[in-house]
Amino acid sequence: MINASASGWIEKFFLEQGVSKVPATDYPETFYKRIRSTGFIYGHIISFDTREAIDTKGWISEEISKVALLNTLYTTFEMVTQDVDAKKFITVALQFYNKIHPETFNLLKKILPGDTESQSLEKLINERVKTNENIISKNFSHIVTNALLFEDVLAFTHYLVHGEVPENYLKKLEEAIVSLVSLALKTKANPSKYDELLIKLFEASVRFTKFSKVNVQNLETLDLKYFSSNLERYYLIDMAGLALWSDEIIEQGEASFLYELAKLMKVNAQFVTESIKSTDQFIQLNKKEIPYFNYSNPVKHFYDQATQTVVVLITRNKNRLVKELSQSGELMVLLAHSTHRDLEEKEKKKVKKQLLDICKTIPSLTIFLLPGGSLLLPILIKFIPKLLPTAFNENLE
Repeated sequence: MINASASGWIEKFFLEQGVSKVPATDYPETFYKRIRSTGFIYGHIISFDTREAIDTKGWISEEISKVALLNTLYTTFEMVTQDVDAKKFITVALQFYNKIHPETFNLLKKILPGDTESQSLEKLINERVKTNENIISKNFSHIVTNALLFEDVLAFTHYLVHGEVPENYLKKLEEAIVSLVSLALKTKANPSKYDELLIKLFEASVRFTKFSKVNVQNLETLDLKYFSSNLERYYLIDMAGLALWSDEIIEQGEASFLYELAKLMKVNAQFVTESIKSTDQFIQLNKKEIPYFNYSNPVKHFYDQATQTVVVLITRNKNRLVKELSQSGELMVLLAHSTHRDLEEKEKKKVKKQLLDICKTIPSLTIFLLPGGSLLLPILIKFIPKLLPTAFNENLE
């Protein structure tokens, strides 16, 4: 099992998935639709496009996003370079992130001199799935943050083809997305209660531009000719469609906006028809699990999300506790004896000492024993990966 909150998960991923002898050869449209069906484009990932199925039971959303981003980048690497070497991919992916990171974004400061290339990539990916917002906002904004992760895939494709990423490419891409979302919302006949939230979520998620600096009046004023690849054009259409869907229906006038957008970018109208249908089916099927559509009070939502994450933490530590107890033969024997006789003073001291050792190994369990332990939830959530002890790192198995 992969633990994407502990070091070594990238190596474990490639170990479990293996490497195909035949590189992926999908056409851009086929590749894009496969990735979209997993939810990666929409920001709510329900599956992975991998050779071997991955069980995500007990995973938190950030862990799912990390694995999805890694896998999508690797599939892109396969298709463009026709190379399946995972080590070479990791090297190239690191070079790519070194190229695109903005001066104000301290990704590279996370990397230590002693880190392996895979560990360095793990840290970069970990930062890429996070928002720039506070901890309360972060727990409901990932629907957009994760959708914008496809920006990395588009930029990575550029890097693989041309050996570089065009200057301000990601900034221009984000400006186009923000502009299209703004224009799409203006075309809606019946604004929904989610529109304002959608804008806030995008504001929290963009890294290279600002909503306030984007001011477009119509599609004609956008420099859409800058985006020459089909992957870019498909993505922009889907982002605009996602904004239009927020009132749970795309009306005729709103659909016309998408068809006009496709015409300007020279995308077949059939793709728009399929895009509208795909977006509707995906959201209708998964709406109850998408935080964006279940948002009410931010503090309440935060604690709901926090509670779910703590349940995951407890479950994982429970499994680790069982494993630790099973390896403590003497402790198990003494505990068994205590069920039918009083332990001697020396035996009690041994039990106490070994139980304390286990508590030190799994501090995330003992935190709830403290007075007001439940009030420490926000702090606990922030440090969850650090509370999972290295001794129980499944990636090392």
